[in-house]
Amino acid sequence: MYCSAFMSAVSSKNDVILPPATIGILGGGQLGRMSIMAGRKLGYRFVVYEPKGPNSPAGVLADEEINAPYDDMDALRTFAQKCDVVTYEFENVPSGPLQMISSYAPVRPGAKALHTCQNRRREKQFLQDNNFPCAPFAIVNNADELQSAWRQLGGEVVLKSADFGYDGKGQRKLEAGDDTAKVWREMNVEAAVLEKWIRFKGEYSVICARNANGDEMAFPLTANEHRNHILHLSQAPARGVDATRQMEAEELAMGIARALDVEGLIAVELFLTDEGWLVNEMAPRPHNSGHYSFDACLTSQFEQHIRAICNLPLGDPRLLSPVAMVNLLGDVWKAAGEAGPDWPTLLRHPRAKLHLYGKDAPKAGRKMGHFCVMADSAGEAAKEAETLLQQISRQA
Repeated sequence: MYCSAFMSAVSSKNDVILPPATIGILGGGQLGRMSIMAGRKLGYRFVVYEPKGPNSPAGVLADEEINAPYDDMDALRTFAQKCDVVTYEFENVPSGPLQMISSYAPVRPGAKALHTCQNRRREKQFLQDNNFPCAPFAIVNNADELQSAWRQLGGEVVLKSADFGYDGKGQRKLEAGDDTAKVWREMNVEAAVLEKWIRFKGEYSVICARNANGDEMAFPLTANEHRNHILHLSQAPARGVDATRQMEAEELAMGIARALDVEGLIAVELFLTDEGWLVNEMAPRPHNSGHYSFDACLTSQFEQHIRAICNLPLGDPRLLSPVAMVNLLGDVWKAAGEAGPDWPTLLRHPRAKLHLYGKDAPKAGRKMGHFCVMADSAGEAAKEAETLLQQISRQA
């Protein structure tokens, strides 16, 4: 057994949390896993709290994994007492456990960021109240309000559940002639956000880091391509966006990070339109679109997250090579058949890197891993990555 070096008192806001301190992670998925991989290099210890069961992708790399529901206050207290700082790898953590944990250790990127970003209604209201650009929207709580809001917004719209929305879940585009009462019944939610459908030129993201001292860094603007609402491919540097627009995107994302008092990472997803940038969503954690940084940046998003939550000096996030990242979904295993994915072909590529998350059962739409390809340009990297995907799926 081991214990926290600073268990007797909660760190003050500006304390530097040095290794070999213990970092607690709520959630045991791949984001936690890669954060542990980065933090190990810096000498930190890790405890993972995962309600779903043992041997999670992050848990198998941690010093200890605690498996209990989020409403088990005794287990949460045991977890919190082991930690010098606590972070989370997804937004859907109940507020009650966080309040209790924060009496033992600081929780970062912070309660304000999590509270805002885990609910689309609060997220949109935050953007509007702080004059950050976003699509026209309305909050709806029943079928009558949905019908009224649709008339007000006009044209094509998309209905999004207020809670538990990621990878396109809890969303529905409304078409002319749709029965709003039926749509509301089928959504089966207590509250939702109705947004104007945006005709955008491209989807992008910026990942920002801040520490408790207010030091700030932004990763390069990344261009993203989604398939079936799930991120398929990310490219950096983003092609077709001039330097002025890139600077605007970074300043917009950093402004959001400041307004939310982020101490850690926040990813800001953006639409580029003819008029400029619109904020789509925010996630106060490492982000799928930043996975390329593990192989192609001087400091990865995962190391930067560890540095930021521990109030260490932030690392240089500069891009060392143009890169493309492709998600490996469970569909790849199905396409490859009994032989399984052709990993040797990918690993023979001189500028490709494979990352598998240690998950057991491949399922359609489930993120099982990713790979990156470096090249002389982002376009070339993306082209080579798509070819490799066909080859490892045994479809070439």
